Amino acid sequence: MFDVLLLQLTEAEPQTTSLLSLFSRMTPFGYAILFLLLLFSLLSWTIIVRKWLTFKSMERQNGLFISFFRATPRLSEVFAGCGHYRNSPLSGLFSAAYQELNAQLQTKAGETLANPGQPSLGERQIRGIQRALQRGAAAELTVLETAMSWLATTASAAPFIGLLGTVVGIISAFHGMGMEGTTSIQAVAPGIAEALITTAAGLFAAIPAVIAYNQFMRRIKIIAAEMDDFAAEFLNLVERSFS
Repeated sequence: MFDVLLLQLTEAEPQTTSLLSLFSRMTPFGYAILFLLLLFSLLSWTIIVRKWLTFKSMERQNGLFISFFRATPRLSEVFAGCGHYRNSPLSGLFSAAYQELNAQLQTKAGETLANPGQPSLGERQIRGIQRALQRGAAAELTVLETAMSWLATTASAAPFIGLLGTVVGIISAFHGMGMEGTTSIQAVAPGIAEALITTAAGLFAAIPAVIAYNQFMRRIKIIAAEMDDFAAEFLNLVERSFS
């Protein structure tokens, strides 16, 4: 058996093993699979680069904003300076809470006209500010999670798309064996090559998406924890100042 196979390989014409020759032997279905995987990969890499730049800017501006917040004695001055930290989720969180605080203070001042001093906030008003913080945090997390579903889709779907090309390639290889009535390497090689190319393309698209998705989700959790800490710090400040 081995001698027959060796004889067939010896008598066969020299075959180029370059990737270009493998691509040239692919079927239209194989090209369609590769085009689809290329689309997935290009979109994923676009998202990865943009997300990486966005998170890098967010992390830097979060640090700058929290320093500015702690160093500024008046909340109105912090609110006026929020425009300089537009990429910071903490800035958006503060803006939502400050607007609710102003609304609560105005309402409270209207209810206590007899007392011209600074109005105090009760438990009900504090809960309103807390809800505003929760809504602001939810809005910021929604922005952070934008396009993350595409990375998850690429990570899960690309290997299966490549597997589809593998199955079709194997079917093509066995069909070629049946049509030629032979078990030579020349009959099965094109289909097997196509199968391996689509499998590799599926993994090439999926692996970076998986790594990026996990890294970005870790960063989102860190930013979410920072927002929770900032919300608690803001509520403590409000309770000390207006209770």
